[in-house]
Amino acid sequence: MTLNTTSLPKTPAPRTIVLIGLIALAVAMGIGRFSFTPLMPLMVRDDGLQITTGTEWAAANYIGYLLGALSAPWFGRQPKLGLQLGLLGVALTTLGMALADSTSWTGGGFRSLSGVCSAWVLVCATSWCLPELARRDSTAMGGWIYTGVGVGIALTGFLTWLGGHQSASMLWIELGLLAMAGAGFVRLSLAADIQGTSPIPLRAVVTPPQVTSRPDERHHAWGLVGCYGAFGFGYIVPATFLPTMARELVDDPWVFGLTWPLFGTAATVSVALAARWLASWPRRKVWALAQAIMAAGTLMPLLHQSLWAMALSAMLVGGTFMVATMAGLQLARDIMPHNPTPLLSRMTGAFATGQIAGPVLVRLISLSTIESSVALNWAHGIATLVLVITAAWLWQGAPAATEP
Repeated sequence: MTLNTTSLPKTPAPRTIVLIGLIALAVAMGIGRFSFTPLMPLMVRDDGLQITTGTEWAAANYIGYLLGALSAPWFGRQPKLGLQLGLLGVALTTLGMALADSTSWTGGGFRSLSGVCSAWVLVCATSWCLPELARRDSTAMGGWIYTGVGVGIALTGFLTWLGGHQSASMLWIELGLLAMAGAGFVRLSLAADIQGTSPIPLRAVVTPPQVTSRPDERHHAWGLVGCYGAFGFGYIVPATFLPTMARELVDDPWVFGLTWPLFGTAATVSVALAARWLASWPRRKVWALAQAIMAAGTLMPLLHQSLWAMALSAMLVGGTFMVATMAGLQLARDIMPHNPTPLLSRMTGAFATGQIAGPVLVRLISLSTIESSVALNWAHGIATLVLVITAAWLWQGAPAATEP
């Protein structure tokens, strides 16, 4: 362990850094990526948006997210700049959705740009927040940043639920203003980093022990990439279409709109519970368990077409997708401790590809049937099968080297 006594410029306190990251991810993910999910059934109601068109717009957002992830290294030396530009872009594209014509590609364009900006925020928030916390000997607080994803989804869901009797255009404006407020908070908080004058000491820097990854783990790396891609495909089908499916059962937004707040609330709570109760579990086992529970969530709409089944599906899928995300990326770092970036990049690419494949599959199936519900059922069935297979592989195929 080496101790560096070099002074740093004054920056926000650890709790403020966590709050910056949490709010940034809440805006980027809850609004930039997933706000279309609870608003799509309202746009169907107000503007006659076709589910097939909505599927294309959803896929455009996921393609934009992939492009944003690939271009985020542009901000490698200026993560705060990428963070602020991304948040501003999310706010502006969300406001633009109020002008989207359901019969044109306007909505798809805005959703694609929003996906790009969301990826910039995720990468840049991680790149700035975690090192700043490490410099303050507060690394353990980093996990709280990622609760922002569930918080943002829940907040967006509750806003659209409470305002479900408003027009979809008005809700887009309200979400855009909310995103603008979040961007403003982050901008003002980061300004303290520039204006501060009093120094703080750099904490002890601990050099981790040199751990050599075992050949059997390197051999299984591509299997993990496939499992992560299956996870992206499995969760995105209900994450995109659950409120729309619920609306087909009950037309009251006070009822069908509850599915998305439940999804986000479950995501927030599950991260905290996993950190508290599953910290000693092998990460591969945690990932496998999350993927298996998610499979039960994608199966529920096939077993019973009812609101309670949709609500249970939202809780099962929402309660596992962030746990699987954390466990999968932590496992990648364990397997390739010296240079995890290539494996993380492959896993992220597979995840994004799986997300794109979900809406595209629904669109392709819908071309052969006049019933949109049939296409959604087929997609849920395929997602369930893929998740079960990969969960079994993760659970049974864990080499001893993955045990923490």
